[in-house]
Amino acid sequence: MQPCPRRIRARLGDAMVLDTVRAAYVWEVPYFPAYYVPVEDVDDAVLALSTTQTFESGPFAGLAHVAWDSVDAWFEEDEEVFGGHARSPYVRVDAIRSSRQIRVEIGGVVLAESSAPVLLFETGLPTRHYIQRTDVDFTALERTETSTYCPYKGTTSDYWTARIGGSVHADIAWSYAYPSPQVLQIAGLVAFYDEKVDTFLDGALVERPRTKFSGDD
Repeated sequence: MQPCPRRIRARLGDAMVLDTVRAAYVWEVPYFPAYYVPVEDVDDAVLALSTTQTFESGPFAGLAHVAWDSVDAWFEEDEEVFGGHARSPYVRVDAIRSSRQIRVEIGGVVLAESSAPVLLFETGLPTRHYIQRTDVDFTALERTETSTYCPYKGTTSDYWTARIGGSVHADIAWSYAYPSPQVLQIAGLVAFYDEKVDTFLDGALVERPRTKFSGDD
């Protein structure tokens, strides 16, 4: 557990039901923290929910843990937090313009080729290469209804599935029309799961990373 220096609020319906500048980060799982907040900073209606935990003794005495999905929205300062969990203070996300030559293929079929990608560096994840739509060949891509959320980048606006040589590669590419302010450089650009495609940087094949997104492709 460690102090959170940010103002944390939660909204249920039209009302703010949690408002604190005394939250703490607690790592219930290794990958991301949860907010634990003083009981007196939480509305009684939320404290009464079966999904809210309160603690009377031990290291969390006087604190409450409000389940993420039990409210409609969470905020750090005045920015809404997406993604299903709190932002980790140990994760950094940088979007940097590059002039490196990138080519993305599946089975020898070129899906994208660009000399002006935006590289996104996020702690704990492989580098993601965001590419201008004019440099992407959409003839092999089909838009899907998939949408995902990231507490650091925001909510995706588009996903695409690739159909190549009779094989279907589901939801292999995505885009953020309105990303979080800290990564505005990726707005409208397209990224591919490097775990599932062949990515060439400056002519050299990049080894496919192994992550939870690798799947069976």
